[in-house]
Amino acid sequence: MLAVVLALASAIGYGSSDFAAGLASRSAGIIQVNLLASAISAVAVAAALLLVGGHPPSAAALAWGAGAGLGGFVGGLALYLGFRQAAFSVAGPLSAVGAAGFSVLAGLLFGERPTTLALTGIVLALPAIVAVSASAAGADRGDAPDGAAEARGGEPGVAGGEPRARGGERAGSGARRRSAAGVVAGLIAGAGFALLFIGLDRAGSGSGLWPVAAASVVELAAALGAGAVTGNVRLPAGRPRWLAVITGAAGALGTILYFLATHQGFLAVTAVLTSLYPAVTIVLARTVLGERLTGPRLAGLALAAACVALIAVGGAG
Repeated sequence: MLAVVLALASAIGYGSSDFAAGLASRSAGIIQVNLLASAISAVAVAAALLLVGGHPPSAAALAWGAGAGLGGFVGGLALYLGFRQAAFSVAGPLSAVGAAGFSVLAGLLFGERPTTLALTGIVLALPAIVAVSASAAGADRGDAPDGAAEARGGEPGVAGGEPRARGGERAGSGARRRSAAGVVAGLIAGAGFALLFIGLDRAGSGSGLWPVAAASVVELAAALGAGAVTGNVRLPAGRPRWLAVITGAAGALGTILYFLATHQGFLAVTAVLTSLYPAVTIVLARTVLGERLTGPRLAGLALAAACVALIAVGGAG
């Protein structure tokens, strides 16, 4: 049960971090936000490490932690690129489902055998993640070009309207390409986040929080490298700066709690519960921004609650 509580608390941390990052990215560069958030996360993990202490880390634990940090950086970068190419409903759910699915597969390959109830909750959690991440806007469906053509007086198939029809077809083809790019980015993000989850799990608990510290150092180094390559090492100013600080602090909390959770229960269970973080983002969007909760999202939240109950009753390991 402790693993379930810690994993759900981790999901709250990650969901809050994503919500703050999304708000900050509306008025500041993604790399700027990511750089400051990575720095704050590293400081927070270092502070926790000093407070908790722990045994000297093994080389293997540090290596797994470093791999986890690289996975987290690649996953975040791919997810943001996916958001640029397609609607959130494309890349977002795929990243969460991919992270959960790859982690479950890894857990089973490592010999984990959750109970039947827990496995049922795990299986049902995947569509729940998709549902709570579903976007209410159909931004990538390619409807706008046709509507714009009709507003200008052109109709497909008649004189003066055919060029616009071909333009609409080209726009529709472009939307399909962007959607496909969003799918690829979402899958890459899911694989990166799965590496984060698996790496922290395989690092073991014998080295205290040192694997988490190694992950945060690698993420910060990668963010600095990305900033140097793009010539964008400046920090965000004003409100985005504070939102980036919240992003880093909440993300660090989520990572630490997940690290503790995965050593109290199965990887297949803790990774899936942590991957329910989109539900937290949606609830915050509803509470803070007043965004409408669609039918699929409400159904997803209800299904997610049922999954948590099944996994809790079935046992976390």
